[in-house]
Amino acid sequence: MSKKKKKPAPRAALLGLGLDNEDGHKRVTTGDQFAIVGGSDETHGRMTETAMKTFEELKSRRKQLHQVEPDELAEILHKSTPR
Repeated sequence: MSKKKKKPAPRAALLGLGLDNEDGHKRVTTGDQFAIVGGSDETHGRMTETAMKTFEELKSRRKQLHQVEPDELAEILHKSTPR
C-alpha cells in the first residue's frame, strides 16, 4: 500500500540586512519569522521596529506571512517603516 505524503506547511520569513555598520558591533535580532542582521544601531533598530509592526499588521488582518502577495506585503512594509 502506498502512503500519501503529507504536504509540508507553507513557510515564509523576512530577512533584514543592514550594511552601514561602522562601529564594529555585531547586531542580530531574530523572531519566529524574521531575522535582522547588521547595520548601525539606528538602522538595526528601525529594521526591527519595521518587522515588529509588519507582523502586528498581519495579525490585525488575520493573515500569516505566507498568505500575503508581494504587493500587499510591500504596502504593509511601507506603512510599517518608521519615518
